[in-house]
Amino acid sequence: MASRKTKKKEGGARRAQRASSNVFSNFEQTQIQEFKEAFTLIDQNRDGFIDKEDLKDIYASLGKTNVKDEELESMLKEAAGPINFTMFLNLFGAKLLGMDGEETILNAFKMFDPDGKGHIHKDYLKRMMMTQADKFTAEEIDQMFKSSPIDAAGNLDYKSFCYTITHGEEKEE
Repeated sequence: MASRKTKKKEGGARRAQRASSNVFSNFEQTQIQEFKEAFTLIDQNRDGFIDKEDLKDIYASLGKTNVKDEELESMLKEAAGPINFTMFLNLFGAKLLGMDGEETILNAFKMFDPDGKGHIHKDYLKRMMMTQADKFTAEEIDQMFKSSPIDAAGNLDYKSFCYTITHGEEKEE
């Protein structure tokens, strides 16, 4: 059983590692150190990941022993993968900075893609963003397109773009 858990964490570590190191730029060095101390306190078994047992242990150390598994699982599901320190920082960064989650942003783009192709033509998106709801300026949209995955036909791959927004640039391996 331990080997299965290890394999799961190894695969998850790669996924969690892809989570942006860009999140570190959102905090002062002293804040990062405080988060690291908090992470170390929660990671009771010192394996570099926060799991359900770690959460149970930290709650018990605070005198709360009747925490339901469903509550703990719900907490863990807030992360896109195993919770290593970078993922932990991403979770707090998103909460503290008020950023919408990847799924929320993805669903917003899907509204402009009724056929579910996974891409939206940049001209259509630009027109919509300049004329609907919180209107963007042409300069703001051009800035957005500079860091967007747009193919030769002018289509924005919004799934990749949502990943970049929420996790930072994906590193080439």
